[in-house]
Amino acid sequence: MIEVIFEQTGSPLDVLMLKESEIPLPQKDEVLIRVTARNINPSDLLFIQGIYGISPKLPSSAGFEASGVVEEGDLTGKFKKGERVMFTTLGTWREWVCVPVAWVVPVPDGMPDEVACQVLINPLTAYGMLEQSGLGEGDWLLITAGASAFGKFAVQMAKARGIKVAMTVRHEEQKELLMHLGADLVINTEKESLQKLIFQKTETGVQVVFDAVGGILGAKAFSCLSKNGKMIVFGSLSLENMPVNSGLFIFKNLKMEGFWLSTWLEGLDTHERRKMFHEVFEFLMKEDFQINIEGKFHLEEFRKAIKAYEKPGRNGKILLVS
Repeated sequence: MIEVIFEQTGSPLDVLMLKESEIPLPQKDEVLIRVTARNINPSDLLFIQGIYGISPKLPSSAGFEASGVVEEGDLTGKFKKGERVMFTTLGTWREWVCVPVAWVVPVPDGMPDEVACQVLINPLTAYGMLEQSGLGEGDWLLITAGASAFGKFAVQMAKARGIKVAMTVRHEEQKELLMHLGADLVINTEKESLQKLIFQKTETGVQVVFDAVGGILGAKAFSCLSKNGKMIVFGSLSLENMPVNSGLFIFKNLKMEGFWLSTWLEGLDTHERRKMFHEVFEFLMKEDFQINIEGKFHLEEFRKAIKAYEKPGRNGKILLVS
């Protein structure tokens, strides 16, 4: 089989390489999966650079999320050969992978691989953060990096709950797309004042911020919170620390907390997990749900895929397919 690996951390285009390897053999409580689709997430590239929450054990493959077909089922009979599945594991940028049964989820009938390969990170993160936010109908939510895949999932989920949504972008052409998905306000932070427009629209500010950027933009978003508001931080795309005005914490009684999907999932019991998957799958299968895919590349075209991912103003997901 072929796989994309790196032997040292660094810029993905500099350190990633193709390698011919043996098809792995599943161990007890594992299934062997032929990978059909993988989506590129920010976490994938941060991991390759060595600046993610977990560090690679070199040499390492890349990618955390994918969909595929079971080629060799597990001994318990939970998954059988030929079954379509979605899963998370370290190293999905390969043709075959062995995955613990606990990390594998059957793909619902009618869900294409292009959707299934991106269900277990962004949609679940959006669902978890909305649950953690405490937002109700009529409340305001501000999402930074609004044109990201997460932003598009989150705005559609939030609107289904009656939540008002403001979003930030850096390219003017992204505004119309996000308004079409349900955003009430989209702000181009390259040309417009975030704080001014937020307070013009909401009067008192937003109740919650979902921040994936950090840095100066994160600090500006934090200042848009209303009294007793909360910022939930789940990324740092700017790779810069957030210079927050500490007085805002005191005089507006604000809160800031982190969100990492793995940690949040660990706190769910079996009933809560089933409820989560049921609600997320039901949402993703709605006729009016929209998902954008900008490009598909074969695994050996990973360099083209990464360049497409890094294209400014990109409005859809980049997939690696087999």
